[in-house]
Amino acid sequence: MTIAPERLERFARHIVLPEVGGAGQAALADMHVALIGLGGIGSPALQYLAGAGVGRFTLVDSGDVELSNLQRQTIYTTRDIGHAKAVAARRWLANFDNGLTADVRDDRIDAGNAAALIEDADLVLDGTDNFATRLAVSDACVAARVPLLSAAVGRFQGQVGAFAGHLPEHACYRCFVGDAFDTEDCDTCAEDGVLGAMVGWVGSFAAMQAIRVLLCGVSALGDPQWGTLHLMEGLSPAMRSFQIAKDPACKGCGSAA
Repeated sequence: MTIAPERLERFARHIVLPEVGGAGQAALADMHVALIGLGGIGSPALQYLAGAGVGRFTLVDSGDVELSNLQRQTIYTTRDIGHAKAVAARRWLANFDNGLTADVRDDRIDAGNAAALIEDADLVLDGTDNFATRLAVSDACVAARVPLLSAAVGRFQGQVGAFAGHLPEHACYRCFVGDAFDTEDCDTCAEDGVLGAMVGWVGSFAAMQAIRVLLCGVSALGDPQWGTLHLMEGLSPAMRSFQIAKDPACKGCGSAA
């Protein structure tokens, strides 16, 4: 795929980067990202992935915009309150760059519909807020052989990791958390609070890691860092990373699956 002449200026700062270049930019335009959850993580992730020129999105969120969202969910305004997040996100995307396309699904994703919602995606970016949903998305990604970029945040801590459990040597998200969390038992930001800027850091870092995955095999930036979980600390700013081993007995991706 080539870059249309009228879009060269828009992406000029990417194209001059040797780690991206024209080939990388053209590849991004041909990519499809399924963004699961359009809240505090999904909002900045969408902004930066759209800014990077990812050509197609599937936008999945069953919620409506609420006043309390505006502290951290950066694509919405007071005019969006009461409207479906997925629809408002598509409207933001159309205003930002009408050269990009988006399919909107205001469904609550679960084990029954996850496969259909991620169909044909080159990457799934999950920014949802409970383990049951994250595990359903992970299992669907393994079955569909689609990479997963998982991001989460609470108070002043965040985590971002890329998973390729469909590959024999790499872990899936279920290898990381196990089977004990197949219920909706996460703490919520409504109960514990969350710093808006912390969510922005996690979302923008997730977008950068997503670009790494999308450019794997295309440009020098394309190191997906499979199975590496990055832990982000905002209160005393720091980041550390560790590797997640594949669990041979994992029911999502292991030999027992």
